[in-house]
Amino acid sequence: MTDQARGHLAMLVFSGLVAGSFSLGSIVANQIAPSAITAARFAIAAVLIGVAALVTTGLPRSAAQAPWRYAVLGGLFGTYFVLMFYGLKTAKPVSAAAVFTLTPVMSAVAGWVLLRQVTTPRMALALSIGAVGALWVIFRADWQAFRAFEVGTGEIIFFWGCAAHAVYTPMVRKLNRGEPAVVFTFGTLIAGCVMLTVFGWSDIRQTDWANLPPIVWITLLYLAVFATASSFVLVQFAALRLPSAKVMAYTYLIPSWVILWEIALGRPAPTVLILGGAVMTVVALLLLLKSDAQVSGEKTVPTS
Repeated sequence: MTDQARGHLAMLVFSGLVAGSFSLGSIVANQIAPSAITAARFAIAAVLIGVAALVTTGLPRSAAQAPWRYAVLGGLFGTYFVLMFYGLKTAKPVSAAAVFTLTPVMSAVAGWVLLRQVTTPRMALALSIGAVGALWVIFRADWQAFRAFEVGTGEIIFFWGCAAHAVYTPMVRKLNRGEPAVVFTFGTLIAGCVMLTVFGWSDIRQTDWANLPPIVWITLLYLAVFATASSFVLVQFAALRLPSAKVMAYTYLIPSWVILWEIALGRPAPTVLILGGAVMTVVALLLLLKSDAQVSGEKTVPTS
């Protein structure tokens, strides 16, 4: 398996894990302060990733050079997670998911600005097909639901979180100096945890941790282990092997994954018409999975 194929596989897993955070996160968004749950998930994830780093690659002293890099990345990802929860306090899940589909396009722009990564016509076509398919799934093939979409405060808040997420992806490649993904992730989580603790100290102190509902703890552990620790490693692993637009294109699969999560949680299965949108996202990914070497004239950025 090539490095690029590994990057695609990492993002496939990532999309499934992140979809779970939407389903579970919407349940507890109003039961705990966004900064408190995000700081806790970063702390737990940092411990897990730290142990993983020690037993695999180790934590070389060279990784501590230029610690400001971790502050930048931790700040970006921490911003995304906090604003996601703030947005979900008032935004409807459908509206928030629609906003999230803007992330790949923003990531493509950020990739060009920071790394001069070129989005080729084929990639642009794939992003367009994926966007249409994702919106088709999100609005459940209901044109009236799409026309009724209104941008509220929650959607605007979440939009800025998605912008931070989009910038994070190319920044990983720009700031990485050869550190293994697990080591780079550990530094990012530590920095993010420190910044979130300072920012949300008041909320953390006011949270009655001993009497939180079980669903909050279940969500927290899922977010820490799968949607934070695992996704950090997966995104950084993929970002070192794929252009930013391709990495973030996998967000188009999230609505389809969410459907599976909803079914697993006992909610009704989608209609055949809605599944047409999911097929479109798969078509988009097939275009992206095609080997770059088979497409004449496409430019890629070598792995640093």
